[in-house]
Amino acid sequence: MARARARQDELTKPRGSLGRLEEIAIQVAGITGRDRPCLRHKAVIVMAGDHGVVAEGVSAYPSEVTPQMVLNFLRGGAAINVLARHVGARVVVVDVGVASDIPPQPGLVVKKVAHGTANLRREPAMSREQAVEAIEAGIEVLEQEIERGLDIVATGDMGIGNTTPSAAIAAAVTGLPPSLVTGRGTGVDDRGLALKIQVIEDALARHRPDPKDGLDVLAKVGGFEIGGIAGVILAAAAHRVPVVVDGFISTAGAAVAALLAPQARRYMISGHKSVEVGHRALLSFLQLEPLMDLDLRLGEGTGACLGLSLVEAACKILDEMATFSSAGVSREA
Repeated sequence: MARARARQDELTKPRGSLGRLEEIAIQVAGITGRDRPCLRHKAVIVMAGDHGVVAEGVSAYPSEVTPQMVLNFLRGGAAINVLARHVGARVVVVDVGVASDIPPQPGLVVKKVAHGTANLRREPAMSREQAVEAIEAGIEVLEQEIERGLDIVATGDMGIGNTTPSAAIAAAVTGLPPSLVTGRGTGVDDRGLALKIQVIEDALARHRPDPKDGLDVLAKVGGFEIGGIAGVILAAAAHRVPVVVDGFISTAGAAVAALLAPQARRYMISGHKSVEVGHRALLSFLQLEPLMDLDLRLGEGTGACLGLSLVEAACKILDEMATFSSAGVSREA
């Protein structure tokens, strides 16, 4: 990082004039251990899972949409596919807990822990053993992608109802009341929002997740795809791969990862700030400053994919830009 910072100060520009782009490149230098990192091989890993809490009426869409959207990802027709093509990243779709069985097909990675989580309002979302399994699924997928060639990864999600467990995680780890971290998700009305808050309050009161134990939080009020995302982040950190974290659901996974291994936070880059109010609370908890604020709330990895492009641009500036001496340009006074 010190060598990268020194090179930034030698490039043909006023010192610090590229702002956060300079800091991002320096962070990536530290993550990768290369003072001029090159990010050629890019992937977006989209974790998919269903949620028993949908039975409480917390989502504007039925659970059947989850496998339908997974098929859309595999056919290349979703927003994440468009943006991934735009930035030159491959999309990896992982079934870590979809409630139905998706027929085997090219591009689908099956790491199913169970057919959806339990209804967290009534019982723990999963067992502690299943929480470990979900995290390990993410680790395995990331390591498989490293074997294919991977310099940077973005996280994504798909799971109808998953803003409810994400808000429950946000409340559990930050200590904020559910009313301050719960949003409308896919677009529930005022009555639906009030119900969603009540469901989360009931779940937290019933299960009392330990805010210092990432596995306990994930098991009691989380989701399989959230655990999978945590695993991707942990494995990326272990292998010195920068990880661009998407919005609310991905950042809930990042919070679980940070509770399990606090040093993993230094390997995370927040792609954007979501419209979801709970996302801001989780970003503050993780002390992450998002790269963008575009009023996004889709998920899938869309914001992280756009952020990935900015990280690549920052590293190209560090690597490819001329220095004052090589360009024969006089320094500032």
